[in-house]
Amino acid sequence: MIRLLFRYLSVALLMAFCLPVAHAEHRHFHVLAFCSTNVEKDHVLFAEQAMKYYAALAKKDEFDFATTSNWDDLNETRLKDVQVVLWLDDFPHTDAQRKGFEEYMNHGGGWLGFHIAAFNDEGTHWPWFVDFLGGTVFYGNSWPPLPALLDVEDHASPVTKGLPATFTSPINEWYIWKPSPRLNKDVKVLLSLDQSNFPLGLKDTIRGGDVPVVWTNTRYRMLYINMGHGEKIFDSPIQNRLFDNALLWLGSTVP
Repeated sequence: MIRLLFRYLSVALLMAFCLPVAHAEHRHFHVLAFCSTNVEKDHVLFAEQAMKYYAALAKKDEFDFATTSNWDDLNETRLKDVQVVLWLDDFPHTDAQRKGFEEYMNHGGGWLGFHIAAFNDEGTHWPWFVDFLGGTVFYGNSWPPLPALLDVEDHASPVTKGLPATFTSPINEWYIWKPSPRLNKDVKVLLSLDQSNFPLGLKDTIRGGDVPVVWTNTRYRMLYINMGHGEKIFDSPIQNRLFDNALLWLGSTVP
């Protein structure tokens, strides 16, 4: 009887010590989402839904989620305690904003960019950002917005956890990049357009080729997701799993 009582006490003490340790290992992180209200309507609609979606995820998974429409917040002081920034429907336009973002990323910051967030062309004049994306430049897009079949290329990544080999992504405007970011040795492509989609578009058509839609430059804590045009993006539970995984992965890789 005494031996049995001692065993119960040992188990209780073990649980008392282990539970706080497990709680301490939970990584609490801070997210700051940037958006603009004076950009293309379909991009604003996406941003509005994304902010609601991630606010709910933050409540469920216990991280801090804040939003701002002031892109001047891309500075050392504001980002001091922020582990991940989101660009939902725009990108920095001033030298100060760009410099602030460069410093943030070069010192271990995290970035999740959707759709237009990665836009750059010959008029952008931001070579650091081109390199950040893997050396790729915006080349064109499909139109009108259409659903598309996506191939999951890396099933071992935490970002693609729980995703099937292929799934149909809701209505979106799809971008083409030149050269393909895949050609960069530091880039890992996670999802791409399935070849069965082509030709994709009616007015502006993607006729074929390699079209990555989700990738990371492994030199940084970053992830780009091509989806983000219109109000249908969050209509797929499967795709929503990708969005969850993406942010939680970036939050869990805080140095």
